[in-house]
Amino acid sequence: MMYADSLLSTLEPIAARAAEAEGVRVAWVELKRLGGSWVFRVFIEREEGDVGLSDCERVGQRLGLLLDVEDPIEAAYTLEVSTPGLDRPLHDERDYRRFAGRLARITTRRAAAGRRRFAGRLAGVEEGAVLLDEPSGARRRLPLEEIEKGRLEVEIDAPGRAGRERKRP
Repeated sequence: MMYADSLLSTLEPIAARAAEAEGVRVAWVELKRLGGSWVFRVFIEREEGDVGLSDCERVGQRLGLLLDVEDPIEAAYTLEVSTPGLDRPLHDERDYRRFAGRLARITTRRAAAGRRRFAGRLAGVEEGAVLLDEPSGARRRLPLEEIEKGRLEVEIDAPGRAGRERKRP
């Protein structure tokens, strides 16, 4: 795993160059060993709007060329470019701010109020803590350094989609 961790610091800026040239940004990258080979995954997004299959294809082609030229991975690997998905993980303060208003599940490293798992609507970040409005109406403050993992929940009627009606034929 040491190989993957040290190589990511080289791969991430290369992926960022390819993504920026196509009008998107890298959300995060992964390098994992699956079976006998490596998989380099790049997740792309836009601050505003959706990323489509054609965006993934263009970034993949551009990134593939850059990787061929710079050749930072010494072993055989598979390149995958994807979107984070509707239930995307939340990695850092920027993600928790950006997705304020959305439903999320958060797991903390240590118990807070007798539990480690929380669910509710993200209410932003304040003084180094994620604000989470729980279904009970309570507002929970979860320090960023105590968050082990966070993930958005899929919502059928997500905020920002209200008022859109499906037309039936």
